Order: sequence, then structure tokens, then C-alpha cells
Amino acid sequence: MRSSRRFTAAAVACATATVGLVPTFPAQAAVLESGTEDISFTETVNKFCDVNGLRVLVEGDGTLTYRLETKGDDGEVFYAERVDVDVRLTNVRTGSYVISHERSSFRDVTITDNGDGTHTIIYFGTGNAYISDSSGTVIGRNPGQLRFEVVIDLNGTPEDFEDDEVISEEVILGSTGRNDDFCTAVVAALT
Repeated sequence: MRSSRRFTAAAVACATATVGLVPTFPAQAAVLESGTEDISFTETVNKFCDVNGLRVLVEGDGTLTYRLETKGDDGEVFYAERVDVDVRLTNVRTGSYVISHERSSFRDVTITDNGDGTHTIIYFGTGNAYISDSSGTVIGRNPGQLRFEVVIDLNGTPEDFEDDEVISEEVILGSTGRNDDFCTAVVAALT
């Protein structure tokens, strides 16, 4: 995969990276690149959710499917991804655990060339995340949609997305769904 605006490792390990913009192409739509990558990670978090003494082993597995394609008359390159990931959170001291499940997708909606070496991208995310305790009972949910605006500096090299830099990112439509507090649900189940 060339680049990802968003990589998800459930609610405990989110990070935002830049999406690279590649040169424009003819008006016809075309898939430039697509693929699927495995997501796998393990990390021990001390003071989980800011709780003194709560040490949690975070283990996740899933897939990220992505696509870069040209759209529109100007041939702008649009990015889309889907993430399916399950994360097991285990209290290291007691062995109690919860499972976080996330199924989400993000895609570029509009791309505007600002004429100064930057682009403004509006992107949209939708999905469902939920947490279940060790018995399988759902203890927290976070379904819904989000919309973001990100401004990216192409650093004078629109063909080289590796050096693109996020100047700003703003939520322009907050989550439209239920937003249970992750830490409240998980800490109660793990302690």
C-alpha cells in the first residue's frame, strides 16, 4: 500500500498519517492501486485509560483493504479504505479481558487544489465498533459517521506523496451515532 490517511487498531491505538496525492491522469476513472494488508500488533499499555496500576496487553488482528483511483474530469486521485480489526485487551494481573470489534470505511469525497501547493480533502468515515466482555455480552458501542477536512502540503512534489505533510485536520461533522465511553466500559470489565 502506498499511503493511508487512517490506520485503525481499534479505539486504543489510532493514528493519522498522510494520504499521498499522485499526479493527475486523464478524465476516465481508473484504479491506480488496490490491495489488502494484514494488521497485527501487540503492545502492553501501563496505566491503561489513565488508571494507576492497570496494565493491559493489547493484541489485534485484522485487515485493511485500500484503493487509489482517479475520478472526474481533472483526474484527481481519490483514496478509500476499509478496516476490519478485532482487538483483545487483557488485564495482565488478573487475566480478565474484553474484545473490541471494529468495521469501518473511509473515503475521499472532494479534493480541492488550493493553488499554493496544498490540497484540501474532505473525507468521510462510517462504521461500527463495539466492545464485548469475556462472556460475549456487548458492553459498549460506537456506530456512526464522521466527516473530516484535511489540508495537505505537497512540498513542491505532487508526484511524490511520501513527503506530503498534513498541515491541519478538523472534524467537520462529529459522530452521528451512539458514542459510549470506551474507557468507562473497558475499565469496568477489566477490574
